[in-house]
Amino acid sequence: MMSIFHLGQRSWRMFLTVAKIMLPILFFVHIAEQLGIVTWLARAISPLMALLNLPPEAGIVWVTTILTNIYGGIAALGLLSDSMSLTHAQLSALGAMMLFAHNLPMEQAIAQRAGASAWITGSLRLGVGGVYGAFIAWGLSYLDWLNTPVSLSWLQAEKAAETHFWASWLPWLLNTLKTLGMTAAIIFCLVVVLDVLERIGFTRLLSQCLTPVLKLSGLNERVAPVTTVGVLLGLSYGGALIIEQAQKNQFDAKTRLLALSWLSLSHSLIEDTLLIMALGANIWVILVGRVLVTLVVMALMAAYLNRPRRPVFTSS
Repeated sequence: MMSIFHLGQRSWRMFLTVAKIMLPILFFVHIAEQLGIVTWLARAISPLMALLNLPPEAGIVWVTTILTNIYGGIAALGLLSDSMSLTHAQLSALGAMMLFAHNLPMEQAIAQRAGASAWITGSLRLGVGGVYGAFIAWGLSYLDWLNTPVSLSWLQAEKAAETHFWASWLPWLLNTLKTLGMTAAIIFCLVVVLDVLERIGFTRLLSQCLTPVLKLSGLNERVAPVTTVGVLLGLSYGGALIIEQAQKNQFDAKTRLLALSWLSLSHSLIEDTLLIMALGANIWVILVGRVLVTLVVMALMAAYLNRPRRPVFTSS
């Protein structure tokens, strides 16, 4: 087994690669929040929510989620919970949209670095999220399923006084350092665990079990372990592994695009799904349906990319 020292070196290199992407994105998103750009974009998209059979305030929640993360979207939902009425069907639709498209500036920058166009993977998340959300909201309303009102009063919190622009930087710095520290720790743990699993043969067994699904998605079985990590834990961690493995194994452009598209649509299935389910969303909508839609989209993408003389989109 590789020594802890060498595993530490490997994980540190991976962390630096991801940190160089995360830090400037976190910086610019914070500035956008402080200047009111996030709020302005959220209010601009609010009228479009009617097309998705959702209240206008849902636009604020989704845009906040898209530009920040799941926690930011939940915070926005809490602030609006006293003025926004949602059924369980609408909450499930909005929750699925949040799961499909969140933290796009940072996560798609990582996808870009790993070898897939940020514009393509980001547009895929927004498009699939919007279409799936509309399908769920309108479909369940038509079928009169999950149409009981959901109470979000427990999310309401006393609104804090506005923070001065410069006074906001210390909390931001502390949160950023915490985020980077957690990312470094998780990457190190993943590297150690994956090394152990590879040594005992579990990685090979996992690849064999996932081969039928990978073939349907057009993926190379060599990306099975790292793709699985991202699907279960998150795109940041899976992306870091794919960046390293792509350089080591020289994955072709199509494999990188398909793997990162899959991760973009369905990742962090454990933590993020539990967060949205705790709000009252239906697990069949936000987990089972999301995974099935991802597999269908991936199969269509693979079929398109495998057609002769079709272009393969990369980050270049």
